Amino acid sequence: MATRKITITVPDELVESIKGRVDARGVSAYIAAAAAHQDAMDRLRELTDRLEAEFGPVSAEEEQTALERIATVDDWHDERRSPGAAA
Repeated sequence: MATRKITITVPDELVESIKGRVDARGVSAYIAAAAAHQDAMDRLRELTDRLEAEFGPVSAEEEQTALERIATVDDWHDERRSPGAAA
């Protein structure tokens, strides 16, 4: 993936907090990962808005069903990550 060097302004406290977790070369990767996460969330919100405009809002019951399915998938993954689980 091509990269580009840019200049950003970040509060001092945030920079120091990040530097406390990563080495000097890792700051860019940390900021890039945070920006990529925000970009993904923004794109997801845009998709949600388009879908809601076309099909209407998600009902409370549909949302609960989705959350339950996500919890089931999370449980499935947790079982496979636990010590001694079959690979």
